Amino acid sequence: MRQLIRFINNCESIFVFLVFTIIFLAGLYSLIDTYLVYNGAADTSILKYKPGYDGPPPDKEIEGTMAGWLTMDDTGIDYPVMQGKTNEEYLNKDPYGDYSLSGSIFLDSRNSTDFSDDYSLIYGHHMEGGAMFGPLHKYLKQDFFKSHKTGTLTVKEKAHKLHAFAVLRTEATDPVIFSPTESTSEAVLEETAKTAVIKDKADMKKAKGKKLVALSTCQYPDTVYRIVVICFLD
Repeated sequence: MRQLIRFINNCESIFVFLVFTIIFLAGLYSLIDTYLVYNGAADTSILKYKPGYDGPPPDKEIEGTMAGWLTMDDTGIDYPVMQGKTNEEYLNKDPYGDYSLSGSIFLDSRNSTDFSDDYSLIYGHHMEGGAMFGPLHKYLKQDFFKSHKTGTLTVKEKAHKLHAFAVLRTEATDPVIFSPTESTSEAVLEETAKTAVIKDKADMKKAKGKKLVALSTCQYPDTVYRIVVICFLD
């Protein structure tokens, strides 16, 4: 009987040890995975591909279609804009073609690659720490919006000035904002005038007749709501 009790106690000890080992390994994996996700999102080596870069050549080559380069001044948004055959392609793929949970900044697959459409839509993940399109949520604050309106969209070595004039908080099913090739710039302006949480009326007048570019990200990972910053091209 004593041997049986000793055996049962040993089994219980081994079981408890295994459970704690599994919990520890799971936690370690989660920490490593989180580090890799945000380290990939914050990788600045991609800046070697930025138009006008003058330095040593990059170690890797960008794969796929790079439609342009997007910079929003003093926000940390400074990335190539990729475009896939579908809008799912770059959700979890970096510009080098490798798997990445942070994905890439990408142009809607329905838009013209040269941004010749009246209205173009660009997506990016809402990453913590200011990576990818994480800074877009700051545009919900009036002061930040006022001081971070300018940017640059470089397409085929030609730099176009970007000017943000409104911020929306809308659902991903919005038929005007998320139908870039079906919606005219006039329709987008009308929708923006009605639903924007922040807007500059004087800049909205300047936007009439110009090409529009929207920057979209999830407000939170588990909701259908999107933060969309609407800009016009100069």
